[in-house]
Amino acid sequence: DPGETILLEGENVDRVEFRDVNQRAIQATLKPARSEPLLLGITKASLTTESFISAASFQETTRVLTDAAVRGARDDLKGLKENIIIGHLIPAGTGVHRFQGVEFMVESSFYEEEILPLGDPEELVAEEATAD
Repeated sequence: DPGETILLEGENVDRVEFRDVNQRAIQATLKPARSEPLLLGITKASLTTESFISAASFQETTRVLTDAAVRGARDDLKGLKENIIIGHLIPAGTGVHRFQGVEFMVESSFYEEEILPLGDPEELVAEEATAD
């Protein structure tokens, strides 16, 4: 039942979007929508994501990309998969947008001076012997 929301009867929407639509309806003193949960299989679930890039990488690539082009769709690249496909930083860890302008300070160690250059172990032993 769509209630007095913008949703259509029988429409499948994400749980988060459903909650947002209902919250706006309640705030506007309108009748909220009612629904039942729907469990999708892996194929259908991957094709119904907000990201058409992610959906196109799974199955039905031509159909997904054609549909996105006809609709003039825009992919906001919010998920891990689509960012990996495009070659961007993933939105996790220091790749999260709120950490991209942050500079990290690392304390220098007093062992820094004792780091030996890579080289032939025999040469390093010979250098130590001549230093003594």
